[in-house]
Amino acid sequence: MATPAELAFERTNLDEDQLAHLQRLLGTWGILADLSFSDLVLMAPMAPEPTDPHPGGGLELVILGQMRPSNSSTVVEHDLVGQTVDADVWPLVVLTFESGESSRGEMLLEPGGEPVRLQCIPVRCQGEVVAVLTRMSAGAGRRPGHLERTYRDVFNRFAVMLSEGSFPFPSEEVATEEAPRVGDGVVLVDEEGRVRYASPNATNALHRMGMYSQIEGRRLTDLGIEESAIEWALASALPVVEEVERRPDVTVLLHCIPLMQSDDVTGCIVLLRDVTDLRRLDRLLLSKDAAIREVHHRVKNNLQTISALLRLQARRLPPGGGRVALFEAERRVRSIAIVHEILSREPSDQVPFDEIVTALIRMAKDSVVSRHLAFEVNGGLGEVPADVATPLAVVLAELVQNAIEHAFLDFEAEEDGEGTGEVDRDSIGTIRVDLSSEGGMLRVEVLDDGSGLPDGFDIDDSQSLGLSIVRDLVRSQLDGTIAMHNRAGSGNGERGTLVVIELPARDPQPIGL
Repeated sequence: MATPAELAFERTNLDEDQLAHLQRLLGTWGILADLSFSDLVLMAPMAPEPTDPHPGGGLELVILGQMRPSNSSTVVEHDLVGQTVDADVWPLVVLTFESGESSRGEMLLEPGGEPVRLQCIPVRCQGEVVAVLTRMSAGAGRRPGHLERTYRDVFNRFAVMLSEGSFPFPSEEVATEEAPRVGDGVVLVDEEGRVRYASPNATNALHRMGMYSQIEGRRLTDLGIEESAIEWALASALPVVEEVERRPDVTVLLHCIPLMQSDDVTGCIVLLRDVTDLRRLDRLLLSKDAAIREVHHRVKNNLQTISALLRLQARRLPPGGGRVALFEAERRVRSIAIVHEILSREPSDQVPFDEIVTALIRMAKDSVVSRHLAFEVNGGLGEVPADVATPLAVVLAELVQNAIEHAFLDFEAEEDGEGTGEVDRDSIGTIRVDLSSEGGMLRVEVLDDGSGLPDGFDIDDSQSLGLSIVRDLVRSQLDGTIAMHNRAGSGNGERGTLVVIELPARDPQPIGL
């Protein structure tokens, strides 16, 4: 299903400013549905088809949006968005388009059903009627109470603003999930900032803020509550959203919307929502994130301490297998520390793996002393779960280090005069890492243009500790596959080794509070 903006662009002749105006209306008209206790439908005339043999012969309407009230039952059970209807089905909508004035009437949505009351309101943008908002409500029933009469009166004031083009406001943003709705609480104030009505839910929110006196006919400041948001909305004729923290344990979100007529501010409607519990959860989450980052930071520090101790111990040993083993263990610990360093900065269970690759390549370059090697990184994996990042970082570091230590031994011999041929001393070889993510799979390739693998090499039979670590991590922890072969063996004439690792992408595991 196309979005309302796409529908409007494809099926109407609305320009960019008119489209933006309607998009703002569609993003904020939930308040209108709640105030009117009615379903709302937004319609615009369709652009004539270029192949229409009778252009202008019959007006067609396209339904751009539909909103149901959150505080009342709906009278429109089916989703109408995207449907096109003939003008004779909605004569009141056509009348509103042609006259530019609001109209009222009734219609049958379904044969044999109860008639539905309609109120069609022109939506103006820059003086031109660009759409019609149709309010659809059930027929006459019980006598409405004071709250319903007040809400519908406010809706009619918004209807005037719609027909004058002053609503929605140019600066109005699409409402977020936290934004208060009419059911959360409504306070109606006049142009002087005095309270004329407060709904029961609004009164409850004000009670939590410490206001127990009679509020109707009084200003909020007289009762000890800051009302800068209301004052600014009345003065600027623009909506204002402000969060008021009355006490450390009470937080109320205010959405102040000015009411206008003929460009004059006639009052303001204030939506209140008690967000105390939400803010408490936010603080808990922030505290939890800080604690997790601190844990990763301490793990990183501990791993760096272990790395330094291994390096110190290795330097005290004479050249030989023991010294090499300690240096290799130190490097593996350091590659794990890189992951925890990034996790200590990111408040997420997802890790930007491309940053890890950059750090690993930098570490590999630092380990190259006498060799002239070039390193390349292509593509990226984006963000991966932390339980994937750690073993994958160890695997990648091991493969790059393996290429550094074994792929170019023959070339070094040539540089020393033990072989034949000329060697470019600026770079005797290249190690390249290719990363890609597609179709729910992560793919890592490590290539070099060195001497290649010995005949009959099989990674499953390898006795190398580094390759054994790589093989076991890929298959057991990452549930992936690994293949290692000579590049020339594929028939492309290139020398060197190619390692291909494929593993399924995983979703991060949620952590509860």
